[in-house]
Amino acid sequence: MRLQELAARLGVAWAGNPDCRLERVSPFETAEAGSLTLAVGKHRENLSSSQASAFIVAAASFSDAEAAPHSFLLSPSPKVTFAQAIALLHVPPYQPQGIAPDFICGLDTEIGTEVSIYPRVTVGKNCRIGNRVTLHPGVVIGDCVEIGDETTLFANVSIYHHVSIGRRVVLHAGTVIGSDGFGFAQDATGNHIKMPQVGDVVIEDEVEMGANCCVDRGTLGTTRIGRGTKLDNLVHIAHNCEVGEHTLMAAQVGLSGSVKVGHHVTLAGQVGTNPHVEIGDGALVAGKSGVSKSVAAGGQYSGMPIQTLKEWKLTHIFASQLHKRLPQLEKRVKTLEAQSQPTGSGVRGSDSETADGSESS
Repeated sequence: MRLQELAARLGVAWAGNPDCRLERVSPFETAEAGSLTLAVGKHRENLSSSQASAFIVAAASFSDAEAAPHSFLLSPSPKVTFAQAIALLHVPPYQPQGIAPDFICGLDTEIGTEVSIYPRVTVGKNCRIGNRVTLHPGVVIGDCVEIGDETTLFANVSIYHHVSIGRRVVLHAGTVIGSDGFGFAQDATGNHIKMPQVGDVVIEDEVEMGANCCVDRGTLGTTRIGRGTKLDNLVHIAHNCEVGEHTLMAAQVGLSGSVKVGHHVTLAGQVGTNPHVEIGDGALVAGKSGVSKSVAAGGQYSGMPIQTLKEWKLTHIFASQLHKRLPQLEKRVKTLEAQSQPTGSGVRGSDSETADGSESS
């Protein structure tokens, strides 16, 4: 594709040779002729070291003097343009594959147009499967499930009954939606009696979940994942949680029951929460943190138990400084103790003796 054409498709400006041919997107270090690459940070200062045919750079910092001999895409958001260029040059347009002959479909289920349903897929009764939906091998969908247009379920995804999934959702292999929440009541003899989980799950448009995620259904109400939210591999969302729009959760995040997470929140890897806590809009929680109490919108938090990131940093800086100073302090204490010890010539006798050794009266 020509540079000028690609710029028009991506909605960005260009500089350099409009007829520069671009065939692929490549990492900066390995780019060669025909490659488009991203040049931000240290790479922006080393264009001459790359063999790429064109570079994506920030429009705000671009100067015409940089143009020769290179070609550029000038973007207000270089990483976004980079992602869009990968999709345009490497991801083929959707082509419906039809329905495999061994597809099992329940009564009163409606299947949309231009679908791709691979072998060994089972869909229950009273379901609604949208247009251009892709169900990879081994997908199992229970009764009364709705799946919106252009959604993709990869191999061995399991969708339990009474689940609603929006449009353009991506669920990677092994993910389970709608399994029972972890709810038990202990009776007088110590037995754990199962609390029936009769709620549902709603996953809104443009959500993506990595491999082996689990989203539990509500005990009585709904577990909800907001539009545009992205989950990494191995994330667990417990019953009756509410996750806002465009939130990010890295691998091994675990939400306990009835947690409320706002919109545009970032939870780094292995963050865990207590039940019923709330995480405010735009908050960031650092990796391995334990959210033991609700945290306010817009804050940055870390630690176990949770504290603001500033408090966490100060605590660790103090601990590091104390670790370095402790040997010095111990040495000084020993020196002072040695200096305070009386010498042999100046030893004073006991209370019952005078200085010359005679008994006192």
